[in-house]
Amino acid sequence: MENTDKKIDGVITNSVLHKANTRGHANHGWLESYHTFSFANYQNPERMNFGVLRVLNDDRVSQGMGFGKHPHDNMEIISIPLEGDLEHQDSMGNTTVIKEGDIQAMSAGTGIFHSEYNKNKDQLVKFLQIWIYPNKKNVTPRYDQITLDLNDRHNKLQQILSPNPEDEGVWIHQDAWFHIGKFDNDFSTSYELKKPGNGIYAFVLKGDFTIGNIALNERDGLGIWNTNTIKITANSVNAEILLMEVPMQL
Repeated sequence: MENTDKKIDGVITNSVLHKANTRGHANHGWLESYHTFSFANYQNPERMNFGVLRVLNDDRVSQGMGFGKHPHDNMEIISIPLEGDLEHQDSMGNTTVIKEGDIQAMSAGTGIFHSEYNKNKDQLVKFLQIWIYPNKKNVTPRYDQITLDLNDRHNKLQQILSPNPEDEGVWIHQDAWFHIGKFDNDFSTSYELKKPGNGIYAFVLKGDFTIGNIALNERDGLGIWNTNTIKITANSVNAEILLMEVPMQL
């Protein structure tokens, strides 16, 4: 990894910066995908994972197209729609549509099949697909989907995922917490990590940010570990960011 010692909030902190234009890229016509970490034909030994965060794919699916039925096992799979409507079907009997404001989580466990299609004939679907290594293997497969109030992320960090079924957002079999915030220009906030030994990977959905002394632009990613807190400042109007706190040990 491109490890650098950065002074963030007065603490020497380990970090890795992934600029948007350094990601892997695949264009299959009906699917355009950017890979922060190694995936399919994009294989980069320096970009295998960030702790238990294994895949961060930024996907655009053409009208009426999609991924046919395919298998997964022993992975926690999170989908975050950004635009359009994505239709999901799986071997557990679920047929659903997810759209902006929804969060979908699946525990593949002992094995599932699923498909994902752009439900609309007149617009693209844009979504993030994220894979997290679980802390338990061969669990019973499960599906979870919720709709969030987008107003709850204005100038604050809205929790969208945790390890606790009773907590806000969806839950997965891992000590991970995800938050999304959408901020006014110059708005600042801090995030305190919830578990010792975890790191945090920030991914800019829209606009520009500064985390500590590091400038980030749209679709840049920044991983930080050996820290307890980070300071986030928005540098543009309606700047939006996804924070993924994950264990660093596989």
